[in-house]
Amino acid sequence: MILHILDAELAGPFSLHLRFSDGCSATVDLRPLLTGPIFEPLLDPKVFAQFTVDPICKTVCWPNGADLAPEAIRSMVATEQEIV
Repeated sequence: MILHILDAELAGPFSLHLRFSDGCSATVDLRPLLTGPIFEPLLDPKVFAQFTVDPICKTVCWPNGADLAPEAIRSMVATEQEIV
């Protein structure tokens, strides 16, 4: 099964509450994934807050072209945080 992000809401300066296609819902601090030149602008909370869920790819993305794979985000969810 291909993992998708179904819904995302801002939950903090660098955190999103996400609902995944595998039934998991969790709040994830994405700061550890914001490394490299494409993600540098996202370290500004105002820019980070401009995220959307791409309607075709079902990934979290930003206007500057940055995106995060659902699998990378999902791997950060500890089992005890999962709400199924």
